Amino acid sequence: MKRLRRTKIVATLGPASNTPEMVENLHRLGADVFRINMSHLDRGQLAAQVAMIREVEARVHRSITVLVDLQGPKLRLGRFANGAAELEQGAHFTLDDNDAPGDASRVHLPHPEILSALEPGHTILIDDGKLRLEVEEVAPGHRAKAVVRVGGKVSDRKGVSLPDTTLPLAAMTDKDRADLEAAIEIGVDWIALSFVQRPEDIAEVKKVARGRAQVLAKLEKPQALARLDEIMDVSDAIMVARGDLGVEMPLEKVPGLQKRITRNARRAGKPVIVATQMLESMITAPVPTRAEVSDVATAVYEGADAVMLSAESAAGQYPQEAVAQMNRIAEEVERDNLYWTIIKAQQAEPEATGSDAIAAAANGIAATLGISTIAAWTFSGATALRLARERPDSTILALTPKREAARRINLAWGIHAVVTRDASDVDDMTFRACKFAVRSGLARVGERIIVIAGVPFGTPGATNMIRIAFITEEHAAAA
Repeated sequence: MKRLRRTKIVATLGPASNTPEMVENLHRLGADVFRINMSHLDRGQLAAQVAMIREVEARVHRSITVLVDLQGPKLRLGRFANGAAELEQGAHFTLDDNDAPGDASRVHLPHPEILSALEPGHTILIDDGKLRLEVEEVAPGHRAKAVVRVGGKVSDRKGVSLPDTTLPLAAMTDKDRADLEAAIEIGVDWIALSFVQRPEDIAEVKKVARGRAQVLAKLEKPQALARLDEIMDVSDAIMVARGDLGVEMPLEKVPGLQKRITRNARRAGKPVIVATQMLESMITAPVPTRAEVSDVATAVYEGADAVMLSAESAAGQYPQEAVAQMNRIAEEVERDNLYWTIIKAQQAEPEATGSDAIAAAANGIAATLGISTIAAWTFSGATALRLARERPDSTILALTPKREAARRINLAWGIHAVVTRDASDVDDMTFRACKFAVRSGLARVGERIIVIAGVPFGTPGATNMIRIAFITEEHAAAA
């Protein structure tokens, strides 16, 4: 199944897409990665969902990536005496550790760590930013007195966001740790971590994962952006979680941050997903708004590895139409000459490593000779990811003996992953690269491909060879 685009599509599973038939339809329409959101899934159902995806994978004969998104801490208010209260602008309001029902003057905040971390001048956002409070005084006995800057109705258990406050909270709750262990045991490919504030949050997950799954940092808090480079260094991939960013930061700052994060991730060679509200109106409508189409196109023009659907595919009325629409947008953008002008203008200098030198050289040769496929023999997937960092105007055919590696790198830009036994010698390497290029519909008889690999074969991290090969009738017959 040859994709006509390099940008990947992530589709979230949910009630609207919870059958093998729907998963297969979404994959054939363009979904490369399926996200399982543990905020809305019982742990007992996780194994069944992953098994369903693996069943589809076996049927379509192509690697499909499974991403499990951990819920993270949920900060919420307590309850009100009448179920709700009206907070007037300019009024004073107290958050405290008293579990008595609240009213228009106070409410219980069942998170003592928040009350300990708040300082005068800090902003408190309630109900996705609909109400905004400013802390005036932090009083003894775990009480924060605030003034209402933006008022309105607030009801039981509404969420709390703290853009100015670094919380002494781990990114993983007890639920997340149990979900993480279950996901790794089942064999998922990627773990997405919410509520990231510091690189240590990612390191904690990686310590548990021990290489059995890759770890993706969701950037949704201002505290994470202050330590972006450190978080990017320790993460395997990045998600621009624009929904939460747009709550905790001024909305007008989010587009610029999206560009900055996307470019930094590409420079680091880490896959980056742009997420949240991309085709939001398609939850209830069969076609998106023009602004949404432009939003998806912008992410593709920026060089994002993947764009993501959330409620559109999980709970919307038109999950198939949403995936098909996103697929068409990405294909159209990548046909635009301006797309390649932008992509090449963002080209990062190769790092001083053998893998980067080979990747850059392969990209240059492909551009000079007009070669449409670069076949990379890779054990861990690292070689294919370094090639993806170059953003070649060629499909990256990643050949790996590890099915886990194929599934993981399937998230990255431009990679078509195939699982096969490792090459035994140079002739075998070349022959089977040509065979799989034909079988995958990436090359035809008479065309050339570039083959890169590491000698001795089977040695991770030893990429050191480039070869130009011609596709012959023998390769086509073997395919």
